[in-house]
Amino acid sequence: MTLAKGPDPAAAAWLPDDSAEVLLVTGFSVLRSEVERIVAAAGGQLRVVPDVAEAAKCWDSAAAVLVGSDVRELPPRRRAPAVLVGLNGEGDSLWHLAAALGAERVAVLPDAAAWLAEYLSRSRSPEAGGLVLGVTGGCGGAGATTSAIWIAQAAAGLGARVLLVDGDPWGGGLELALAAEETPGLRWPDLSEASGSIDPEQLSDSLPVAGGFSFLSWPGSRDRPTPVDAPTTAGVMDAARRGYELVVVDIGRGSEQLHTFAWDCDRILVVVPALLKAAVASARLLQELPPVEAALLIRGKTGAALDGAMIAEAVGLPVHGRVPELRGVGAASENGRLLELGKRRGVRHFAASVLDLLEDEIPMGELL
Repeated sequence: MTLAKGPDPAAAAWLPDDSAEVLLVTGFSVLRSEVERIVAAAGGQLRVVPDVAEAAKCWDSAAAVLVGSDVRELPPRRRAPAVLVGLNGEGDSLWHLAAALGAERVAVLPDAAAWLAEYLSRSRSPEAGGLVLGVTGGCGGAGATTSAIWIAQAAAGLGARVLLVDGDPWGGGLELALAAEETPGLRWPDLSEASGSIDPEQLSDSLPVAGGFSFLSWPGSRDRPTPVDAPTTAGVMDAARRGYELVVVDIGRGSEQLHTFAWDCDRILVVVPALLKAAVASARLLQELPPVEAALLIRGKTGAALDGAMIAEAVGLPVHGRVPELRGVGAASENGRLLELGKRRGVRHFAASVLDLLEDEIPMGELL
């Protein structure tokens, strides 16, 4: 199925009307020109101020706030979330700056012009959306993919509408762990040409299903993965949020994957083996994460050399669950039997501890 393609970023339907003011805080003339081009083409209102002191006066009344990469602080007690806007060539510094500022999103122009236009349109009349939960490993081989699958499986079993997203093109393909490589439906390379606003219902209808939940995977093949650019990925994630009650993202650990997917997450869980080296690696990883609520999932048996309290103190995050150590998990992952293991009592207990965090935000029944 061919996904619906959106209009040109400058199209009027994508942008706020005259009654919704967009606030841009920047002293960069080039950045100002890029944003003006997107907003002015449709006749939208844009207010540009050079610094935070001037912006504080109208921050809370703006439909959307864009902060230039020349800004180094945000006003206290702000209501409206901000998008950090930068230019191609500024590199990883944009994501580090966004984390330091507490910005909600990052838009790198001109590549993200279409995404930014869609974001501004939704800021005027936002639709209710689901929760995006990211899962990443504090170190290599921590068990993030296994944990993400079991969480998605449990949430689907409780009646939630769930999508599991494979965020790592170099991870070998999440579909193999689900034994679903032959299941018909779209994979990431099929979305590489999609642009503009993607219809959530059409996306949902196009994705494969396993274990009661939809999934979007990289192909489990030896072929080099077809790249999907950041604006397209952002469009897919926006449609996923609008089409599902819970989106579980197996983020991966690479800088590119963290920058692409972690910034779309409302919560992030870091899976950490109960080992000193893993705790140190996890603490380093925190420097790459966006300013969202995060917690640890400890993998290891009760009574391990490092207990949960010690790991939490070393990493600087609270513990929100313990991933069970089951015999044969590695083989089950290789053989595509993780969903079978997900039905065991210990795994269901683990998943319930995670989903308790989300009970007020996602409509679910009782874990059986």
